[in-house]
Formats: sequence, C-alpha cells, structure tokens
Amino acid sequence: MRLNFWDWVVVAMYGAVVLAVGLAFVRRAGRGTEEFFLAGRKLPWWLLGTSMVATTFSTDTPNLVTDLVRNGGVSRNWLWWAFVITGMCTVFFYARLWRRSGALTDMAFYELRYSGKPAAFLRGFRALYLGVFFNVMIMATVTLAAIKIGGVLLGVGKYEVVLLAGTLTVLYSATSGLWGVVVTDLLLFVLAMVGSVAAAYYALAHPQVGGLSGLLTHPELAGKLSFLPDFSDWKTAAAVFVVPVAVQWWSTWYPGAEPGGGGYVAQRMLAAKNEKEAMGATLWFNIAHYALRPWPWILVGLASLVVYPTLESIHAAFPHLHPSIVRHDLAYPAMLVFLPTGLLGLVVASLAAAYMSTVSTHLNWGASYVVDDFYRRFVRRNASEGHYVQVGRLTTLALIVLAGGVSLWLENALQAFQILLQIGAGTGLVFLLRWFWWRINAWSEVAAMVVSFLVAAYFQFVHARLGLSPLDPSLELVAGVAVTTLGWLVVTLLTPPTDADTLRTFYRRIRPFGQGWQRVLGAEAVAVGPEAGGVARGFLGWFLGVAAVYGALFGFGFLLYRQIVAGLWGLGVASAALWGIFRILPKTDQP
Repeated sequence: MRLNFWDWVVVAMYGAVVLAVGLAFVRRAGRGTEEFFLAGRKLPWWLLGTSMVATTFSTDTPNLVTDLVRNGGVSRNWLWWAFVITGMCTVFFYARLWRRSGALTDMAFYELRYSGKPAAFLRGFRALYLGVFFNVMIMATVTLAAIKIGGVLLGVGKYEVVLLAGTLTVLYSATSGLWGVVVTDLLLFVLAMVGSVAAAYYALAHPQVGGLSGLLTHPELAGKLSFLPDFSDWKTAAAVFVVPVAVQWWSTWYPGAEPGGGGYVAQRMLAAKNEKEAMGATLWFNIAHYALRPWPWILVGLASLVVYPTLESIHAAFPHLHPSIVRHDLAYPAMLVFLPTGLLGLVVASLAAAYMSTVSTHLNWGASYVVDDFYRRFVRRNASEGHYVQVGRLTTLALIVLAGGVSLWLENALQAFQILLQIGAGTGLVFLLRWFWWRINAWSEVAAMVVSFLVAAYFQFVHARLGLSPLDPSLELVAGVAVTTLGWLVVTLLTPPTDADTLRTFYRRIRPFGQGWQRVLGAEAVAVGPEAGGVARGFLGWFLGVAAVYGALFGFGFLLYRQIVAGLWGLGVASAALWGIFRILPKTDQP
C-alpha cells in the first residue's frame, strides 16, 4: 500500500464530487427514456465531444499504448492511429445523417432503413449482440486494467477491485442517465489529462531515465522511436502500418471507431442540439483523442523500457501479483509508483476517473440497446416511461456484473483489442455503404455479422487445432475482411431488396447523397438530395481533418524529439488544415 493519508484524501474528494454531480441529475433522468439515454437532445458540441474523449480515455488505454510501445516501438501505435481516417469520415459524411434520423439509438436505424421481419430481427439481435456481448468485452478490458492498477498501486486483489470499481460506477450511471454521464465526463477528462501529464513528467524524472534527453539517447530504445516502421522488414511494416491504413480503418467495426459512426459515438450525435453541433462534437472528439492525448502515454511507455526492460523485472518489482496478469501493459501502472505523495493520489483519482467515464458510458449505451431496441420493441411495448427507465437501471446493474466476471478471464489489453478487431473484420464496408446504396438490405448486415464472427471463432479456436501454422494477426484480419465482404455482397445480391416505400421514406428523411439511389428513386434522388457540391466539400473536409490530426500528432512528437523545424512544419500543416475546415463547415443548424 503506497498511498498515505493525503493520497486517500485526494481520492475520497474525487469520489465525493463525482457522485454528487451524477446524483444531481437523478430526477431529470427519470422523466423518460429520451432524457435518460439522450439528455433530451439538448447537449452542445463541446460537452458531447469531451464526453466521447473521456470515454475513450480509460484505464486500459494507457496500458494498451504502453503494450504497443514496448512490443514494437512508437510506430506500432498505427494500429489505432489509423482510425483517424474513420473518425474524420464520420465527421464529414455521417454526423448530420445520424442527427437527421431522430432515432433514440443507432439500432433504431434498422427499422428506418430496412423493412419487414428481417429489419426487426436485425434490430433486436444486434441490440443484444452489441449491447451485451461487445459491450461487456469492452468493459471487461477496462476492468482488467483497473485490476492491474489496483494490484500495483494499492496492493489489493482482483476481486476487491472488481467489486469496488463496479459498485461506485453503477451507483451514478444507473441513476443519473446520460446527463450525469456527460457532465461528470467533463470533470473526469480534465482530471485524467492532468494525471497522465504528471505521470509522464515523473517517468522522465526517474534517475535511470535521465530526463527527455536521457530517454531519447538510451540504448534500450534503439529502433523504437520512429513514427513509421522499418519498411525493409516488410512483414512488420505491413502488419503495423500498411494493413491498418489500407484496410483496417474502413473494414473493421471497433467501439469508438465504427465506420460511419455507431455505438456511443452515434448516441452522442443523436443527443446533440442540431446537425451542426453533432458535426462539431465528432470533430472535437477526433482532434482531442488522436492529436492531444497520446504523447504522455507514449513517453511513459518508452521510459518503462528503461526502468523495467523485461517482464521478469516487472514481476521482480511486484512479486505479490499473479503471474497471469504480468504482461507488458502492466508497465504503465508500474511506472506510477515513483510519483510523490499527494500527486500519487491525484493520479490514482485520474485513473479512477478514466475507468468511470468509460464504463458509465458503456453502461448507459448498452442499457439503451437492451431497453429500447429489445425490451420495448419485442417484450413490452406499451409500458410507462418510468417503467422503461427502471428496466434500464436494472440492465445497467446486470451489465456491470457480467463485465466484472469476464475481466477475471482476460490477461492483457492487446489480447482483447485483437479479439474485437477480428470479430468486427469485414463488417465496416456495409456500415459505410448502407446510407448511400439502396441495394443493401437487412440480410446484408446479418451475413456480415455471422460470417465475421465465424471467421474470428475459426482463428481463435480451430485453426491451431487443425495443425496449421499460426497466422500473424494482420493476416487474420485481411482474411476475415476478404471472406466477410464477399459473403455479405453475395447475400445482398441473392436476397430481395428493401421495400420501395421504406427506401423512399428513409431517403426523404435522411437526405443522403443521391447517386446510389437513382436506380430505385429516379429523379426524386436528385430533387430531395443534399445541396450542390456536398460530395466535394465532404471529401475536402475529410482530407483536411486527417491532415490536421496527423500534423498536430507528429508536430508535437517532433518537438519532443528536439526536431524543432519538423515540429513547427507539422503544427503549421495542422493549423492550415483547421483553418480550411472552419471555412467549409456548413452553416446549418437544423434540429
């Protein structure tokens, strides 16, 4: 136990403030499902965007970045940096479309876009598939990181961490709804950022590291500082850079980086005041998530290679930990033990904040699926709003119990990351095209889900048992994408299209770009479609958004590496791109 009295005072103050803020919204959240799950659609862009950032800033995120840095260097972060392309695509092509739908959840999209029993089945099945299975996996990964942090910093066992963290989080997320979640997220984001910067500062100040100059010249980091992989090693370069940038971003469904938007990102867009606020929220989320936050985590990961160069050195420093959880991602909490009194309490509070912000969002989001898209739709259709809110609160409790159980089975953050990528491999393209191509139907999405899951199960449980040589995760991903994409395209062409009246109603409501609808809607696809030049402006905004994020990300990186000219060039590119984005952002404020 390294926390002393003042550390515990800081942690206790944090817990009291968070619970007070969350519980302040109990009465408002109880007014109905739209208040509980969407905060009455009254939220501004800065609050929604910060809430998205706080949700992705969880206890497992710095652990995952540390795992990547220790195993492959800074360049291995392209496994998630590539999702910048997905995120900016959502900003400029999909944010307004989601807000126009007026749905309570993104699962309700299915009965707007598709027709008949296949649409109803898809809505109900996917609500449980994502709201329970995927959601529990994400929360379990986050809880696994909390277990490792608790074991290193507090000396407590995994069962105690699961019970305490889950209870505290479920208390306010089950009572205050989305209002409590997003307002608390603002506080949690600030605290978590302060904690991550403090962790990086003291990691660099460690005597073995010798400051930033000592870190950059240390022999343990030879070959690990480059932003790009070594392309002379084509196998590694393909796995780390080529596949993520060329394939992964558009083909793989991953929570927080869904092609076309989805999950809690869609929930935040649906909760926005209007279309412009939805775009602004998603834009701010992508800038903050990818450009502002990574470097403190990366610096801690690099410093950990100096202080704990091997897994054996980590285990030697913390012999009380169970060997099953001593993996490279444990190096991040292991570096936090060097923080001084008081600040250690602040960093522990910041990590608790990161945990709570992510888990509370996933609890609220998952419960919205179970309640509105399954229970209300298929079990009890005409109950009172108060009844549905109560079911949502009970669902929230059930989800945290399931997540806690799965977290005791996982071993490291990268393991869960790769499992989820593989399960979603190949489904992304159908999510991108369903807004713009009339021929996609409900069976297209069913086929994509089923085939991708079967391929993932094959690689996880069958491939090795057949005596075949194991494949690199990137090759498994590409194979999954190819098989799944072929599967859903064949099913699409062999099954009947969606009812024409449903397609016409959907098109009039959403007003997507009309080229993919002209065959079925004819001249109406041109008459009802978006303003002239929308496609060109969308592509320009997408390009500028990607340039802004990568320019800022690498600009800050070059400055940290003491390469001043390159750093200023990167920040200059980012500034010019942001200026261009604000010039082309639409003036619309349609609700």
